[in-house]
Amino acid sequence: MRPFFNSRHALLLGLLASPLLMVPAQAQTAENRPAPADTAAPAKVPFANMDLTWVNGQNRQREFPLQLKDASGETVLTGVALLDGYFNYNFARPLDHTQTISAVTGRSGEFSLALASIGIESNYRNIIGRLWLQTGSMLHLVQETDGSVQRGRNTGTGNLKFIREAAAGYHFRQNYGLNLELGIFMSYIGLESYVMQENWSYQRSLVCDFTPFYFQGARAQWFPTRNFRTELWLMNGWQTYNSFNRQPGVGSSNYFRPSENLQLVANFYYGKDARPAADSAAQGPAAYPGRGRFHHDNSVVYRYYHKPKNQLRGITQAAFSLNNHYGFENGGGGLPRREAYMLGSSLANRLWFAKNKLALTTRVGFVKNPSRYLSFSPSAVGFTDLSNRLTAKEATVTFDVMPSDFVTFRLEYLHRHANVPYFAGPGGTTSPSGYADQPLPAAWQPDLRQTENRAIVSVNFRL
Repeated sequence: MRPFFNSRHALLLGLLASPLLMVPAQAQTAENRPAPADTAAPAKVPFANMDLTWVNGQNRQREFPLQLKDASGETVLTGVALLDGYFNYNFARPLDHTQTISAVTGRSGEFSLALASIGIESNYRNIIGRLWLQTGSMLHLVQETDGSVQRGRNTGTGNLKFIREAAAGYHFRQNYGLNLELGIFMSYIGLESYVMQENWSYQRSLVCDFTPFYFQGARAQWFPTRNFRTELWLMNGWQTYNSFNRQPGVGSSNYFRPSENLQLVANFYYGKDARPAADSAAQGPAAYPGRGRFHHDNSVVYRYYHKPKNQLRGITQAAFSLNNHYGFENGGGGLPRREAYMLGSSLANRLWFAKNKLALTTRVGFVKNPSRYLSFSPSAVGFTDLSNRLTAKEATVTFDVMPSDFVTFRLEYLHRHANVPYFAGPGGTTSPSGYADQPLPAAWQPDLRQTENRAIVSVNFRL
């Protein structure tokens, strides 16, 4: 295998192999390593010679076939393509086939295309350019919750939701690299990625699913040393295309990789994600004037076992990831600050077999969100009593078959339990008939249960 980084391809591989901290995120697919310089002087390359394809939230590709190069052999453009489909079986068998409490699986008992995405990326002669287009069922689950589009006109997710990521910027040869960019980005918050192929499990953990998947704004990435990256962010708001008021959100992301076997991350966010005081009569979660939101997550990803390349029988790699979240709002959800907080964690362990073509992942996690200012609402009606302080737990087992870097077949079993009725039951969460166009009887309530069990089969392709 050729070196993971070299002076000509360092930024390209960094872009395609780094996490989406949505992250979302939040986790991210683009990390924007320094671009090749337009001089003959050797570039300082951060994280050089590190194979990070095993990391939870990272692209595991080592080869990128869709490349256009100039006469000197330097990469000008890289094409990218992604398809992800699934069959999600909820053992409760909700009659409306609606899967709740998930930002990736929106339907139950049906074959679904979660995400289809194509794009181009370029870092030619220090110019940073990136455009990913997207469609699929995930768009409705993620973008349609953006309340900022109600402010004024010329807003909305109608067109922007088809842009997964679009950014333009420039790379400066300062230390190991300084990148300045503006556009739509995948969120840096959280360990697990918006792209399921990059995660060890298909259904994201609760703590990652409840945090942002995208931001619109600007960021500065600085690589002061070979093993450290820090970012400063300025954005319109918490998973918003527009802003609720005149105060932008600010954030920071920090990565330290002392070796290719260890990754340490700490992320921060603060923003006034609420309508202004003049609009205090408005209804909904964005109607609390003066509300401030703080969020922090940190993670440790450690590969504690790794066989040499010439010894690939049996267990070939073993690693764990621990992702912790804490956040609060000033009076968010109408509750006092001591109740308007979010606390959660996710711990995963992964074993690779058969020359890294098979993998088994186990994961446990929990989230506590008393005011429910971040958690999903299971239905358009009901579940409004804030005296029901929400706590949920989960356990997941995932088996992956990876015949190549370009395709993954995945089988997953998921169990979740909440202290209050929170997950869809047999009666569904839409209407007595399961159809959205049926008028709701006055006494009707969604069928919610405390426990959920699901099995997911998925196939994804990435080139």
